[in-house]
Formats: sequence, structure tokens, C-alpha cells
Amino acid sequence: MSLKCVAIDDEPLALELITKYVALFPELQLIYTFEDAVSGAEFLAKSSVDLLFIDINMPDITGLDLVRSLTKKPMVIFVTAYKNFAFEGFELQALDYLLKPIDFKRFSAAVTKAIDYYNYKNSDNSESDESIYVYSEYRMIKIELKDIEYIESMEDYIKIYLTSAPKPVLTLMTLKKMLEKLPNTGFRRIHRSYIVALKKIKVIHNRKVKLANAELTVSDSYSDFIKEWSK
Repeated sequence: MSLKCVAIDDEPLALELITKYVALFPELQLIYTFEDAVSGAEFLAKSSVDLLFIDINMPDITGLDLVRSLTKKPMVIFVTAYKNFAFEGFELQALDYLLKPIDFKRFSAAVTKAIDYYNYKNSDNSESDESIYVYSEYRMIKIELKDIEYIESMEDYIKIYLTSAPKPVLTLMTLKKMLEKLPNTGFRRIHRSYIVALKKIKVIHNRKVKLANAELTVSDSYSDFIKEWSK
């Protein structure tokens, strides 16, 4: 497995550092670097790339506009000196967001995420049934299905409560869309606002689902769930 990578940055020193870091990962193949965003955009329009490292604040085309223009988008890791572009990167579903000067530990974490996600999307084994990826805090994160206790709807957002984390993961997604990402077995909707992991249920009593860290109500629309669970 080798991920074809391209780096676009108008700062030669930044490209030099990215080139140095990428060389430390045998899973990555840096096929081109561009100091000119226009030339980089022309190359990407004609070529298939797995991973793109790109600066945001460039003189001719911003990295954000370049990524928006791509018909076939690779995985994207934004590299920039400015924090205020984080939300735009989130809108474009960037894999990660690195601040200059680039710290190798953060670079390594971002690349590891890219490799994991690439394997997840291209794997024929059961990995896709064991985890999902969501965007949270301006970057994509991996969530193990076994760690999900329940999911709560917050209008256009959802909170994913995990047994392995003190705080829920907040992501821009509807509960309906989340159900499409989850496997058909193992999770059930019990309310317009809740999905529960079946293995995490301790007791169901008086239309209350008791979990280790919460007690949720089963609504009238999903009352059949209680009969199914008690069989």
C-alpha cells in the first residue's frame, strides 16, 4: 500500500519540511510538490492523488478555493500559519489541520489518521464494521463502535457518548444520517433524539433504558423496541 501524495505551499521551507517528514513514512509516496497553487490545481485536475498537503493562505489561489474546485477530492491535510481558517477546513471535511511551524508529532498523528482512513475506505475485511469516522473539532476522528454507549440528537448536531471518553464527541450530522453509517445490528433508535448500543443496555423498566452512565426514555413511536429486546 502506497498513498500518492502532493504538497502545495508557496513557502519553499515548508515544502522542504513536508518532504522530509513524508520520507519517514514508507506508506507515503510524495509524487510532486508545487510552490505555485495554479500549477498544483492543474495537476490535480488531471491526476489521481490519495493525500494532499496544502497551505491555505497563498497569493494566487487560496488552498480552500483550490480544494473546493476539485471534482475528485483526495484526503486533505491543511497546513497553515493561521488558526482562523479552521471552520472552513471543517466545512471541506479536511482530514486534519496543522499549524506552522509543523511539529513532527502532530504531522505523524495526521498521517497515521490518513493511513487508517485509507485502509478503512479500501478494506475488504470487517474493519468497516468495527469503526466509523466523523468530523469533530475541525478534523476527522475514528470512533470504535464497541465504545459507543448512546447517541443524542441536538438538531443538526449529534453527541456520541463513549465508554472510553469523559466527554461526548460532537459532530455536524443528523441522527438519520448516523443510522446509515452504523451497522444494521447492534444499534437501535428508541426515541427521535436517541440511538442506543444494544450491548450497553443494563435494564429496561417502565419504558426507561438504563445504561451505565444514563437513563433514556423510549418514546411511543419506538415502543416495539421493548418487546423485541425482551424476547
